[in-house]
Amino acid sequence: MGVLSRMSYVIRSKINAMLNRSEDPRETLDYSYEQMRDRLQDVKQGIADLTTQKKRLEMQKRRLEENVEKHNEQAREAVRQDRDDLARQALEKKKSKMSQIEQLETQIADLQNKQDKLVDQKDALQSRIEQFRTKKETMKAQYEASEASVRVSEAMTGAGDEMADVSRAIERAEEETEEMEARSAAMDELQDTGAFDDALSDEDSIDRELAAGRTDSEVEAELDTLKGEMGKDTASIEEESDEELEADVEEDVDVEEELESNEIDEELEGIRDEQS
Repeated sequence: MGVLSRMSYVIRSKINAMLNRSEDPRETLDYSYEQMRDRLQDVKQGIADLTTQKKRLEMQKRRLEENVEKHNEQAREAVRQDRDDLARQALEKKKSKMSQIEQLETQIADLQNKQDKLVDQKDALQSRIEQFRTKKETMKAQYEASEASVRVSEAMTGAGDEMADVSRAIERAEEETEEMEARSAAMDELQDTGAFDDALSDEDSIDRELAAGRTDSEVEAELDTLKGEMGKDTASIEEESDEELEADVEEDVDVEEELESNEIDEELEGIRDEQS
């Protein structure tokens, strides 16, 4: 196979593959149906033209038959007038017209046969078209149902082109988000370590560390002071609590002693009453 032949074969195969991908079976079926209807219309037009020609011949035949009748009358009239020469001419014309009528009848019969065949072909083609139309609609419905099923399956499984694009978009968004988070964390780390000096400040990293140390010392001193104050307050609170507890205990003892003395007095009073 030569180079040109191979190139031609490759080009034809590429074009055929492209056409197969772009072909819609529904459109193909509709186009085939319209083509068949066009053929049916052509057949009907042919029948109409053939019938027109037959009618034209039949009209011509009727005119010849009228002429034949006329020539008969002419021959009779010539015989009554003893004009055999005119009668002979009339009969000769009659014979010529009769010959033309026979030819026309043959042509008319031939056209009638052709018309009958075309009518039969038209009926058969029309029946086939009706069958094809029914089958076409059935195939289109099956194709659309299958197409819908495929779309649903692709949507559920994420295998379709659109879902694949969405998945890739999500992946790119996640990658960009992770990249942005990593850059943000890196910037924070560099800022904390003082790797980036503030362009508007005269301080360098050493100044910042010394300032941070001073701040820590001040915080520790304030914390110690706060702890000391809280320790004193806690001790005074404990002393007050002990004094209140002792007062409560003494008060409870006095109440109990008073209750016991009253009970004894009542019991003595009861004994005195019994003796009386």
